[in-house]
Amino acid sequence: MTGLGAVFRPQLPPERLRALARLADDTGLDELWLWEDCFLEGGISTAAAALAWTERVRVGVGLLPVPLRNVAVTAMEAASLHRMFPGRAIVGVGHGVQDWMGQVGARAESPVTLLREYLAALRALLRGERVSTEGRYVRLDDVALDWPPFEPAEVLAGVTGPRSLRLSGESADGTILTAVTPPDGVRRARRLIDEGRAAAGRTEPHRIVVYLLTATGPDASARLRAELTAEGVADVPELGVAGDAKDVAEAVGRLVEAGAGTVVLQPTADEPDPEGFVRFAAEQVRPLVP
Repeated sequence: MTGLGAVFRPQLPPERLRALARLADDTGLDELWLWEDCFLEGGISTAAAALAWTERVRVGVGLLPVPLRNVAVTAMEAASLHRMFPGRAIVGVGHGVQDWMGQVGARAESPVTLLREYLAALRALLRGERVSTEGRYVRLDDVALDWPPFEPAEVLAGVTGPRSLRLSGESADGTILTAVTPPDGVRRARRLIDEGRAAAGRTEPHRIVVYLLTATGPDASARLRAELTAEGVADVPELGVAGDAKDVAEAVGRLVEAGAGTVVLQPTADEPDPEGFVRFAAEQVRPLVP
């Protein structure tokens, strides 16, 4: 079954998360996704709160910027979420926005090398292994979690470029693609991910999560066009969707046909009714998505 989610954008103040998380839970939405965008809201803190306020909805963090976080800290926090809320936490990591990383003095000279080392160490720690490594960026000396997850915990990578997509196939359990990825972009990403999987001899499932910029309501087309224009991608075909539930479900279907396993509806930054958007996703779009 195709997974369907919605984003709680961090342009909203954190005190609004409780109501939206509970609404997502009550209306049957599959997943609620959060962002750790600089310098808005923390990913782990908001995920922990959302999970504590709800009973069934899965909560994803897409993504944690690895230059900001020691891998042992990320492992500790992710393991705690997985143990406290089994089967409901989803953690994604990635390069982060390089300008933001520069602002805080954390910009890596080789982001791909950092992510490669980070994924290897993080996944090993979450498997309960004792890790010693002396990489270019990740250095651990006899480190093991006292409280690893009860079950295997997937680690997703949020990436865009060809090298990083191959790395995700090689070293991550799934991939997160941004909302500027049209169906053809999903197909290209899938091919690159599969190249990495083949090179590493990996055969287990690899989930692709894609954000879909979505607007509904009387001014939907104008809001979608304004955001795509601001991102410089207004002329990219099949990017984003504006319309009713049928229109949105059809756009979700095109991404699924291209290789997505989960589609996360991303409201525009100026969405006038975030609660209504979550209800729209769960009650109107979800029944139309296989």
